[in-house]
Amino acid sequence: ILHVINFYHWIVKNPGRKVVGRTVIFGGKAAPSYSKAKLIIRLINSVADVVNNDSRADGKLKVVFIPNYGVSVAEKIIPAADLSEQISTAGTEASGTGNMKLALNGALTMGTMDGANIEIREEVGEENIFIFGMTAEEVEQERKNPSRSPKDIYASNDEVRRTIDSIRNGFFNNGDK
Repeated sequence: ILHVINFYHWIVKNPGRKVVGRTVIFGGKAAPSYSKAKLIIRLINSVADVVNNDSRADGKLKVVFIPNYGVSVAEKIIPAADLSEQISTAGTEASGTGNMKLALNGALTMGTMDGANIEIREEVGEENIFIFGMTAEEVEQERKNPSRSPKDIYASNDEVRRTIDSIRNGFFNNGDK
């Protein structure tokens, strides 16, 4: 959703630029006690309300959240996917069998060297998967680097700062911070 927010801001800032239109589909659910997941779902839906109702984004960006995502819903969505973005921090094992199902149905996998992406690369070959980012070992080294704190990244990167600030100031939720 951070990427979607950043892309939305780019569209607004560059109204005359042509872009390939895209629909970003999120699917998920949260257990009753999982408050952080509920907040993320709320954020996705709030961003979708703003983006999908802004004429400047019309034909360029659409955001959809599919609630109660499970196998029955996946059976309908996965065959329609062109691209499977499986982006997690290497070493966290965040990606699972969902991206395998997307790959088996013809979606190109783009992601980090983590979780099921490792097995997919072994099966489809390096030339048929788009891997980027750090390895698990590089992530561990980066975590030890005191000059690369989230605060430093926020302070030094205008896009990151604009994205975070638009959430912080309630832009996507009628002023609700």
